[in-house]
Amino acid sequence: MAEPKKETYEDSAAALDAMAEEQPEELQDGQVGAGGGEDDIAALTAERDELRDRWMRALADAENARKRADKDRREAENYGGSKLARDMLPVFDNMKRAVESITDEQREANASVIEGIELTMRELLSVFRKHGIEMIAPEAGEAFDPQRHEAMFEAPLPGTKAGDIIQVMNVGFMLHDRLLRPAQVGVSSTPAETSQGA
Repeated sequence: MAEPKKETYEDSAAALDAMAEEQPEELQDGQVGAGGGEDDIAALTAERDELRDRWMRALADAENARKRADKDRREAENYGGSKLARDMLPVFDNMKRAVESITDEQREANASVIEGIELTMRELLSVFRKHGIEMIAPEAGEAFDPQRHEAMFEAPLPGTKAGDIIQVMNVGFMLHDRLLRPAQVGVSSTPAETSQGA
């Protein structure tokens, strides 16, 4: 079944113009009230123009409302779960710390339990990715990016230059193109080397 044609602004304006041209017989014959025909025609034309303007504005308002609703729906789909996602980040952090603190002796003695924790952590990251949540995991030596990283401290470190990441305390996360949490890093404050005069 064919889809009904969507009415455009131009179609509506053309329909209003056509209706205005279909004048009653008394107007066509010039037999209008005692006030004179031209005044009545001018009044009807002005009224038609006003109604046409109001109709066009109503159509424009309806179109703007539809676009706003579409935008709100997309925003809700992409970012509606941001509060839940933000609340889940400490769960990931605690699991990551637990895995990192396991010694070799503990790994040998409790291999199946530790494997279960690691699998759960990987599954959590998989669910994050499925919903558009990506990890920000900078490495030492990368340049500090204030849009994605949060500097927790500055310290001079030989062999680095100011603005280099020297330690990563906590990974960060993005939700699509929005920052959920910046990666927490330490940054080098080593001044740039100056050339010695001869």
